Amino acid sequence: MTALERLAATIEARRGADAETSWTAKLLSKGPEKCAEKFGEEAVEAIIEAVRGDRARLTSEAADVLYHLLVMLAARDVTLGDVLAELERREGASGLAEKASRDAPR
Repeated sequence: MTALERLAATIEARRGADAETSWTAKLLSKGPEKCAEKFGEEAVEAIIEAVRGDRARLTSEAADVLYHLLVMLAARDVTLGDVLAELERREGASGLAEKASRDAPR
């Protein structure tokens, strides 16, 4: 099991924990919108560090982004497995072709 899979499992396990003792439970108790907002804040912080060029700070912020992404996904009952399956589905396809297929009118 990878560190990311262990983190996803921990997030799921903390879903019903006491919000007074678990940051994950506290975020999830505030609902998907708050989880998405927090993910956005962390993503902006990562962008800032990428622009600044501080490798250590970017690494730290990227870890925060991954954690908050998993929390946001959990808030909407999307699992890491769901995301990995989608990545596997896309594997080997041209990124340009895949993007074009998403942008095509339905």
